[in-house]
Amino acid sequence: MFTGIVEELGRLNRIRRGVASAELWVGAQAVLEGTVVGDSIAVNGVCLTVTALGTKEFAADVMDETLTRSNLGELRVGAAVNLERALSFGGRLGGHLVSGHIDGVGAIVKVEKKDIATLFTIRAPQGVMRYIIEKGSVAVDGTSLTVVDFQEDSFRVSLIPHTAQATVLGQKNPGATVNLEGDIIGKYIERLLTSPPEKTGESKIDLQFLAANGYL
Repeated sequence: MFTGIVEELGRLNRIRRGVASAELWVGAQAVLEGTVVGDSIAVNGVCLTVTALGTKEFAADVMDETLTRSNLGELRVGAAVNLERALSFGGRLGGHLVSGHIDGVGAIVKVEKKDIATLFTIRAPQGVMRYIIEKGSVAVDGTSLTVVDFQEDSFRVSLIPHTAQATVLGQKNPGATVNLEGDIIGKYIERLLTSPPEKTGESKIDLQFLAANGYL
């Protein structure tokens, strides 16, 4: 589990490609502190397991499922990547709960400046848009951001200068792809409300109940 607060920008040092897999070697410093083989590190929002460690880099295996569901397969040597170590209990939750399991790949369609803010309009698949709400949270390349507003197939987020400088989003332009993860709490609520009672147990709370009591 992660928070969506990027700890540092890493650099892709090496890629070893298999038939339907890849081994990534990522240059880093801050996230290596206290890290051992077997730990989890989010790379552009994708939860990966550390398989080997160097003095200033770590390795992680990426299987076909991950390459298919994320944009990690597009990375080239030298690319910058967002890095975050797994959340430790007792630490501050500065962003929101992020699992590191990507729901879909979106595309930046517009970048605009508004005073100090940089606004990104991101087109997203319906599997992601169903969890997008105004002022809700979304992870974009592993960065926890607040939704400004949304349309049927896209949403906008706003970055302060620090976020634009400290993450890969500040280096991306229209046409670039981004890994997207919807709010995990929304997914569980949806599952509980839409599953048949015999699968989830009897409950007096359903969509009709919520609507009648002003929650929808």
